[in-house]
Formats: sequence, structure tokens, C-alpha cells
Amino acid sequence: MPIRVPTRHNEMLGRVVERLNADEELHQLWKCANVNAVDRLRMSDHGEVHIRIVSNVALKLLRLLVQAGVQMSVVANYGLTNDDAEVIVVLASCLHDVGMAVHRERHEDYSIPLALSRLRAWLPEVYGLREATIITAEVLHAVSAHHVDVPCLTVEAGIVKVADALDMCAGRSRIPFQAGALNIHAVSAAAIEAIKLMPGTAKPVRVEVVMTNSAGIFQLDELLKRKLKNSSIAPYVQVVAAIQSDTERHLVAEYEL
Repeated sequence: MPIRVPTRHNEMLGRVVERLNADEELHQLWKCANVNAVDRLRMSDHGEVHIRIVSNVALKLLRLLVQAGVQMSVVANYGLTNDDAEVIVVLASCLHDVGMAVHRERHEDYSIPLALSRLRAWLPEVYGLREATIITAEVLHAVSAHHVDVPCLTVEAGIVKVADALDMCAGRSRIPFQAGALNIHAVSAAAIEAIKLMPGTAKPVRVEVVMTNSAGIFQLDELLKRKLKNSSIAPYVQVVAAIQSDTERHLVAEYEL
């Protein structure tokens, strides 16, 4: 299945997405990543499904921030465009977990050389040398900084980091549950019904998390909160969680980071 994102007349993004969809090596790396994640470790999906979700969430986050007047780092530091920033976040979203094909531990580090090989194959066909070099560096930074405790130095890296954390709806807990993983990580993921992104009022972006059970707060507090804190976009994002169920005893009615 190809990666589909709304390019919105971004010609460069469309050309880059064509190349990554045609790259058989990349698609096999995603499959290898899932062999380690799903088949061997009984973890949630880290392959093509996860990539599709993260890349679309990241692109939506970026566009909401641009709409609110937040300047992308590649624009501020290099004089490139918001279209180039979109290319960066989509590429980083698609490449951030390829190191899972090597190992779960330190997979961010393993992702760097694998990502670099693909960027060197694609970008010279789309960009000139200067722009391709800048975009390569920015993508690799975002890949490295998606680790929960690594600070993001660019807005684009923060977008990818938070988008990665926002892939936490109930479907991601299916594999751990089928493998018998009845721990708080699996239970909390199962409690997340939906994630909604929209323009905010208190902050530029509002993330609404719909939960069927208050166990989902663990997912927010242990993963999303930490990633958001170490991202570059924390000042721009409001996260609100609400429990929507008539059967659970509501321990809290609403939770806000």
C-alpha cells in the first residue's frame, strides 16, 4: 500500500512521495521493522500502518502551526519554504523507525544510516545540492530527536516527535492484547478511542483525546507528556482528554496536560 498524504499543490512533496512509494528497499525495511516489533517482540505496529498515520498527523500539525503564524525552522534558519518544511516532516515520519529493522534498542541511532542511504537516492532527483543537503540534515535531526528524551532543535523535529506519540489509538493495542500483554501499556492504549486535531483558542493547536476508560491517562502522562515536553512545539499545543463512556465509573471527567 502506498503512502498517501494531501500534497495540496506542493510539487516537491508530491515528487518525493512518488520516489519513496517506488522504493522497494524502503518498503522491505518497513516489513523488517515489523518482523522485529510485531513477530518477535509482540509490540504494536512500527511498519507501514504506523508510518501512514504519523506522516499524515505530522503534516496536519505543521499546517495548523503555519496557519497560526508559527515559523518553521528551515524557513527561519535557511530561507527555504513551508513546502520544504512539509517535505522534511513527511520524510522524517517515513524514516524514523527504519532502525527497528536492526533492533528495538537504540533504533533511532540505527535509523540514521538507513535513512541517509534513502535520502541520497531520492533528493538529488528533486532538489539542487544545497537544498538537498539542508533537507537531509533536517530530516536526520528529526529522526534522531524522535526519542522521548532527546530535545528537538527544530520545529519540524518537534512535529514529528509529537505525531509519533499521537499514534496511540485502540488499534495499536490489538497485537499486544492478542499476545496476552495485559499490562498498563496495552490497557491504556486500548482505552484511547480517537485523536482529534484542530485549531485551538488557548494555543494554536488543540489535541482532543477521546477515551473510553480513564486508564488512557497513563498513555498520555507517560508517553505523550514526555514527548511533548522534549519537543520544540510544547508552547503551541494544548492536549485535552475526555472520557466518553456510560459504563465506567468516571474517576476524572477531563484531564489536561
